[in-house]
Amino acid sequence: MPLFETVGIVAKQGDPERVQRTLRRLVHHLRSHALEVLLDAEGAHLLDADVGAAVAASELGARSDLIIIVGGDGTLLHAARSMAVHDVPLVGINLGRLGFLVDVSPDAIETTIDQVIAGEFESESRSMLRALVRTGTQTSEPYPAFNEVAIHKWNTARMIEFETYIDGVFVNIQRSDGLIVSTPTGSTAYALSGGGPLVDPALDAILLVPICPHDLSNRPLVVPGNRRIEIRVLAHDLGHVQVTCDGQIIRQLPPDSVVEIARHPNQVRLLHPRGHDHYTILRAKLHWGHNTPATRESIC
Repeated sequence: MPLFETVGIVAKQGDPERVQRTLRRLVHHLRSHALEVLLDAEGAHLLDADVGAAVAASELGARSDLIIIVGGDGTLLHAARSMAVHDVPLVGINLGRLGFLVDVSPDAIETTIDQVIAGEFESESRSMLRALVRTGTQTSEPYPAFNEVAIHKWNTARMIEFETYIDGVFVNIQRSDGLIVSTPTGSTAYALSGGGPLVDPALDAILLVPICPHDLSNRPLVVPGNRRIEIRVLAHDLGHVQVTCDGQIIRQLPPDSVVEIARHPNQVRLLHPRGHDHYTILRAKLHWGHNTPATRESIC
């Protein structure tokens, strides 16, 4: 019995010509292997599929054995948040820019898909976060984040002031532009631009990275992944603070509210081509130099 019989496709929005060209190649190749192909709304639109052919995101995850992302890291982030509950693996074809998560080159679609179908791939599970906003006796719905949850100012030039608690234990009060609470996956995203450390995605950890802190002694903090983080914005700054998950605005913080962040119960399953190496990707994307030990020896 084949590993995958039904393949769902999630397509990037906003780059129709390039995405359409890649989609046609991908769908043709999948169908040549007698696989059932399900398209999301954007993919169905770009391929001029029959009316009603598009599959909703929740149904796509439930019906598919594999999800292929055609786009960039942002497209994969969006898919990961909605597909994680179904424990369906994701493969990313990179039509974006950096591509830390979507690591299949468009030039290698057929070769890579053949390998994946044959079971020749690297598989990993990555953690997510979930954020809750508690106000009095009311608690919001849980918001998922694959990269990070950010509590930050808006509509004001001044800093905000907030308290941080870990597992109910007071950590500090800080004045800054906000705080990034990140997964190891998110350590190469917003947290990196905020001065946070690069963390191997296999680690079970949560990163707390202040955004432009007033006190230079306020440094990034890495804690175990099972910790519960609470952020309490002081009253005089409420109304100027909002919460975002993976860059998507969730809500403005109401008075007397607390943001609680903890590990999400679901994980994201990623498939990579054979030979995938996280540090090779870091070297390439962050321009850490092109010499490997072997090339250095040959130079000498």
